[in-house]
Parts: sequence; C-alpha cells; structure tokens
Amino acid sequence: MTMMGIDPRELGDHDLLRELRHLHATRTDTFLHGSDDALATHTSRTNELESEYLRRYPERQINPERLREGARQR
Repeated sequence: MTMMGIDPRELGDHDLLRELRHLHATRTDTFLHGSDDALATHTSRTNELESEYLRRYPERQINPERLREGARQR
C-alpha cells in the first residue's frame, strides 16, 4: 500500500500528535462503517504515524497502571 498524506517524518511533533489523535478518534467509525479500502487505508496511516512517534520517543513515559503489574494491583 502506498503512503497517504504527508510523510510522517516531515511532520512536526505537534502535527504528528494532532494526526494521531484524529485517527484514534475516527477509528471506531471507520471500523464499523467504512469500506474495506477505507479501513485498510486508515490502518496503514495509523501504523505509519504510530511508528514515527515510537521512533522519535522510544523512551516514552509509560503509565505503570497500564502494565500487567499495575492491572493486578487494581
């Protein structure tokens, strides 16, 4: 599948986060009501943007409650 939109490497941090938030906000609607092509494109773009975010922030802050140990403590 070809890249859609601006190459994530060219986005500033603010724009990358904005795009990720938008994709996450529209995921359920695309999953439930989008065509197969729309879902595939949405998934591909999400993967591109998330991969770029992880490349930039490999040591991102992890919420301990989101770990298995944190879930056990709840």
